[in-house]
Amino acid sequence: MNRIVKFVLIDIVRNKIVIAYAVLLGLLTWTVFSMEDSGNKGVLTMLNVVLLVVPLVTVLFATIYIYNSAEFIELLLSQPVQRKQVWISLFIGLSLSFVGAFLIAAGLPLLLYADVIPALYLIVTGCLVSVIFISIAFLAAILSRDKAKGIGVSILIWLYFALLFDGLVLFILFQFAEYPIEKPMVLLSATSPLDLARILNLLQIDASAMMGYTGAIFKDYFGTGLGLVISFSVLVLWAFLPFYFSLRIFKRKDL
Repeated sequence: MNRIVKFVLIDIVRNKIVIAYAVLLGLLTWTVFSMEDSGNKGVLTMLNVVLLVVPLVTVLFATIYIYNSAEFIELLLSQPVQRKQVWISLFIGLSLSFVGAFLIAAGLPLLLYADVIPALYLIVTGCLVSVIFISIAFLAAILSRDKAKGIGVSILIWLYFALLFDGLVLFILFQFAEYPIEKPMVLLSATSPLDLARILNLLQIDASAMMGYTGAIFKDYFGTGLGLVISFSVLVLWAFLPFYFSLRIFKRKDL
């Protein structure tokens, strides 16, 4: 399995897309902090990048890479290698490449210019978001043989979590504004990894005050030690579950 992971990493480096992604992300991060007069403002700007650009790039690249590696996967399966090992190796290789690119490109400037705690939270959530959308890409790719359909599903999933989910939350808030829906809203936030990552980071830079009464509610639930543990556990589940379901399908699928 280690050999497959090593081959995937070398292949991704040769592809140069991840390198270009790291360079552009690094330039953007350094530019943001050089223009902002406050570390927290830079963290807020980078939070938008982490919640929009990072998941889009990771889910698109991972989906396309899986489809383009179809012949390589079939070749591996013709060898005495378990299907489970092949799929896990591909996932580890892609995850390591994108997490490494994010740590180098965005992690270093964040640690240098921002306060330690907000920087660490954004770095951890950025790495988790990368792995989450790679996991989602594996599930989208294995559900359809058609490359265009699989890429389309990946884009729709990103679009839902990045843009449409917030609109759905606002619609529910307006429709049920007269009812005590604070606890259901907290549970609803957990159904979106990007929304949960946003809340966790806003709480660390005291930007929850900008969210009004809702921000106070989120701070009560997510601002405690137990709340943080549960929140990060939910994000880890988001990174694990889509890949787990894709692995179950892959082990049974006729390639």
